[in-house]
Amino acid sequence: MYLTIQAVVLRVTDYNDRDALLTVLSRGYGKLTVKARGLRRKNSPLIAPCQLLAFAEFTLFEYRGQYTVNEAHSLELFMPLRRDLTKLSLGTYFAQVCEVISQEDLPNPELQSLLLNSLHALSHLDLPETLVKSAFELRAACIAGYTPDLYGCHICGSQNPERFDLSAGQLECLKCRIGDSRGIRMPVSSGMLEAMRYICLCDPKKLFSFRIGSETLEMLSALTEAYLETQLERGFSALDFYKSLRI
Repeated sequence: MYLTIQAVVLRVTDYNDRDALLTVLSRGYGKLTVKARGLRRKNSPLIAPCQLLAFAEFTLFEYRGQYTVNEAHSLELFMPLRRDLTKLSLGTYFAQVCEVISQEDLPNPELQSLLLNSLHALSHLDLPETLVKSAFELRAACIAGYTPDLYGCHICGSQNPERFDLSAGQLECLKCRIGDSRGIRMPVSSGMLEAMRYICLCDPKKLFSFRIGSETLEMLSALTEAYLETQLERGFSALDFYKSLRI
């Protein structure tokens, strides 16, 4: 049986001297593992559409639950991103997150749209990397089922809480914190909170339309990163590399 999908390549793994395994994210079929025969050959026509972070149309041959690439055509390669190592490492981090929170054969069009929009923003929009990173991380957490409670302090209801609980995903005031309560809290300003509420609730097409000061943006980036890693209970190698390039 043949299947045609439009998908983003999340990971490329060498299979043998000639072939490779691709992990791709599609709209209608979620995450799929497919074999790309001959991809590692020098003149393979699959090299461009099957590279990491490529968005392509794939014609797959399916047999007993195994998928093999029959044809592939590039739709978007995000070339400006590939010419910048820092942005490329950040895009690779986005792909690693998507691989973790997506599931095999489970449609997830919202996640694919988030990844494509984030890669487009890194490639073609003149935006701070930390803004794109923060928006991606918090929105990805929401898609994965970890939408934080940002209404107000979870104890007194105050609209001006000073801390965000990374484990519980909720806000609290300093005066409301129980002395022996567990979990890590991070400072949250009114500007950060406004941006977080926007990211969680806005139209996906306007995800990167918010603006905050550079210092607040760096704090927001640190918070969204810590929140996503706390909820997923893991770190990401591409993120570590990205951070090493920014030092």
